[in-house]
Amino acid sequence: MLTFKTNTPEETIELGRKIGKLLKKGDVIAMQGTLAAGKTTITKGIAQALNIDDTITSPTFCLISEYYGKMPLYHMDVYRLEGGEDFINLGTDDMIYGEGVSIIEWSEKIMDELPKKTIILKITPEDDGSRTITIDNWKNGDIQ
Repeated sequence: MLTFKTNTPEETIELGRKIGKLLKKGDVIAMQGTLAAGKTTITKGIAQALNIDDTITSPTFCLISEYYGKMPLYHMDVYRLEGGEDFINLGTDDMIYGEGVSIIEWSEKIMDELPKKTIILKITPEDDGSRTITIDNWKNGDIQ
C-alpha cells in the first residue's frame, strides 16, 4: 500500500498527474472517500496527465463522463446506484475492459463487479484540511 499526504487542492491535482502518467489502457481506479474528500480533484490531475483539455467535473448527475486525450478516460459516479446490478446495466463492461482508463467514484457500492486488478484509491480528509491518500493494488511502478 502506498500513502501520500497533500495539503492543498493543487498538491492533490499534482499527485493525480503523477498517477496518470503511469496508467495504462484497461486500468480501473476505484475511488473511495466521503463527500468533498477530493475524488474529482485528483481525477483532474489524472486527466491532465492523459492530455485531456476538457474541464473535469463530478459525474454525479450524468453517472458517466467520457473524455478523450492520449487515451479515453471514463469517469463514473455510482453514488446514485443501488448496487452492482445497476452498474452492470449501465453497459460499463466496454469501458472497464476497453482501451481507456476508468475512474469510479463511490466504488464501495460495486467492488464485487470490478476486476481483481482494480487499483483502490482512498482519500481521507484530515482535520487540518490536508488529505491522506492511500493506493492499494498498485502495480504500475513508482509514483515519484
